[in-house]
Amino acid sequence: MIRNYLKIALRNLSRYKGISFINVFGLTIGLTCCLLILSYILNEKSYDRFNPQADKIYRVTRSFNTPNGVQTLQLASIAPPFARMLKNDFQEIEDVTQVLPNGSSTFKFGDKIFDEKEDYYADQDFFRFFPVEVLQGNPNTALAEPYSVMMTRAMARKYFGDEDPMNKIIRQDRQFNLKVTGIFKPFPSNAHFHPEILISFNTLKDSAVYGAQQLLTNFGNNAFFTYIKLPENYPTARMERQFPTFLDKNVHFPNQPPGFKGSTGSKLHLQKLTDIHLTSHMDDEFEENGDATRVTIFSIIALFMLLIACINYMNLSTARSVLRAKEIGVRKAVGAQRKEIIMQFLGESILVTCIALVLAMALTALLLPYLARLSGQALVFGSLLRWQVFVPILLLPFVVGLLSGIYPALFMSAFKSSQVLKGIVSVGKSSVSFRKVLVVTQFTISIVLIIATTIVFQQLRFLNTAALGYDRDHIVTVPYNVALDPSYEAFRNDLLKDSGIKLVGRSSRIPTGRLLDTNPVLVPNGDSLQPANFDLKYITVDYDFMPTYGITMAAGRNFSKDFPTDTNAFVLNEATLPHLPWKTPQEALGQMISYGGTKGQVIGVVKDFHFESMHQKIIPLLFRIPASRRNFYGNLSMKVSGEHLPATLAYMEKTWQHYLPETPFTYTFLDENYEKLYRSEQKQGAIFSIFSCIAIFIACLGLFGLSAFTITQRVKEIGIRKILGASIASVVQLLSKDFLKLVLIASVVAFVIAWYSMNRWLTDFAYHISISPWVFIAAGLIACLIAMATIAWQALRAARANPARSLRSE
Repeated sequence: MIRNYLKIALRNLSRYKGISFINVFGLTIGLTCCLLILSYILNEKSYDRFNPQADKIYRVTRSFNTPNGVQTLQLASIAPPFARMLKNDFQEIEDVTQVLPNGSSTFKFGDKIFDEKEDYYADQDFFRFFPVEVLQGNPNTALAEPYSVMMTRAMARKYFGDEDPMNKIIRQDRQFNLKVTGIFKPFPSNAHFHPEILISFNTLKDSAVYGAQQLLTNFGNNAFFTYIKLPENYPTARMERQFPTFLDKNVHFPNQPPGFKGSTGSKLHLQKLTDIHLTSHMDDEFEENGDATRVTIFSIIALFMLLIACINYMNLSTARSVLRAKEIGVRKAVGAQRKEIIMQFLGESILVTCIALVLAMALTALLLPYLARLSGQALVFGSLLRWQVFVPILLLPFVVGLLSGIYPALFMSAFKSSQVLKGIVSVGKSSVSFRKVLVVTQFTISIVLIIATTIVFQQLRFLNTAALGYDRDHIVTVPYNVALDPSYEAFRNDLLKDSGIKLVGRSSRIPTGRLLDTNPVLVPNGDSLQPANFDLKYITVDYDFMPTYGITMAAGRNFSKDFPTDTNAFVLNEATLPHLPWKTPQEALGQMISYGGTKGQVIGVVKDFHFESMHQKIIPLLFRIPASRRNFYGNLSMKVSGEHLPATLAYMEKTWQHYLPETPFTYTFLDENYEKLYRSEQKQGAIFSIFSCIAIFIACLGLFGLSAFTITQRVKEIGIRKILGASIASVVQLLSKDFLKLVLIASVVAFVIAWYSMNRWLTDFAYHISISPWVFIAAGLIACLIAMATIAWQALRAARANPARSLRSE
């Protein structure tokens, strides 16, 4: 029987080549989209799951809030003393380790000098938490001694070539000599961070910046990523409930008002290791996180693609039922039962899906490298071949085959043999209505994707053209090196000798850079200064920072070397004023505040500008001149003319090497950094565009087949109308209007869905576009034009046909 079903299925595929091609091709495209998106989703959900202890490891994070409980900052890292204190106070903690990003460091071996960005200080327990393979050295002791360093094989080859790297000495930042004590394999691509150099954490005890005492007592430096290991299935809520008492007991800040406790200004939280990549989104993460919402969106798109392809199959199968009516009648007349006919049609559907799946797997293997480049993910075809994934993929033909074939099977098996053998065949109003619902569903999905793509690109264009309040064009930024401090003025003057360099300024942070630091602020309250109930971040700048970025004053003046007291003065932005007793920039001038323990006057107020991305509102901001070495700069910014740029960059590097011969010159353009802020949205927009086009294509493929079949069924009607004097235009209009009505209905439904979903998406941005009604109108017109173009060719061919040929049998 199965052999007979297979023979009939192959015979029908061969007989109706056009419809068979549309079905197979549509399902192939739909399944390919699903497999491509599945590989992306599997990669996103696989982060840190390579770690056999992933379910036991948690990261301790810290949030900060105002005295009335409003959260102002959520950090992925905490202060260094917490690691020891947590281990002492919570007996259920099995182990703890700390990791400190070192930022940009210079390493030298012989005449080789490199600036590295993936170097970290790590505890000797590091490999008990992150068990990557250690190729050389002992993972338990390699980081035990101060001034020890481990690195990846690629990094060792970079410095030492083919020589054995063990026990070689490299110099870090012209400060430390580090001995190579181990080589480890690179972290997998699906890890939430990727160290290439690991320096013994004990080295920090001898550091001028930290030191043993700072590591034990400094609760203000929250740069240390801290991981703990808990028993399996431990209820973390129990520990988090104890954190306020833990903070009150251990955390003490000097010069705080009465009643201020450790838990007053901050809280500790636990975050599961496997949740970091998709759900974290905290300040100062190791690397850019993924997005659980985006994974959900792409999952829905994948289902939409498959649904559209299944709808094509259902539509075309029910539409061609007239052609197979006699076959069904004969089979019933010779004794076939309805369930056998249903099994036959379901078998055909599963066979078509099996063919489509084989083709889809081949297409996925070809297209996956392109999606990997577009998404920036390490996507590999092998992720689909793991048995946990491959077995469900093999079941897809049965699921998709049943989904797309069940209605046609039930519908066609219900034909009565006594009627169809007499030539009486009616597809029924319910069948036609159901097909209309399916067409509306297809085009609703397609139009929603068109609108979503348009709005995403409009928002991206807005982000790239919006007035930021500062000049981001032609600004070159370089990590500042404290070794420049003694000779900075000479260095700056030498740079300005080149006509292509207009201004040079320093700052602790730059727009588009890492998060800003916060200090307590005291503001006037009567005759005294009282703690303010808002979060005020600060940037340490020099006298030339604001002119370099074109930041304008709303009132007062910039810092000036002509006023020595400016080292105890402050400049605020306009966003600060609603939180202060003074409501206008002019009223703020000359007022006294205390910030970070420094009391001084407000000498100026700058107009608001977007220091962070437009996902965030403009924040209250304070600028100050460093009064001591502890307020060192982190960035050097140079405004250039933009003309003869290669020569200007070469002059910058030459001047840099003159003053810092052992430090590589690395630069970026500020506008490139700005674009990186919206990299995920750009990727999302590009992927939306691709899948929107595919959705429209599959929908039109089905519409093409359906309209071709419908027009074929009406050739005699068309012939009669032409004999009675109908024009070609009226016939085309007659054949097209029914389909266009469906597209118009789909447009109305799509408008509601798209408006709701895209308004939700735009709320992620503090500053965004308003959705224009023209976007919806244009999307509806595009869909109608595409549908019209799909139908018109066949309708025109039918209308121009000789009516004598179609009526010959009459």
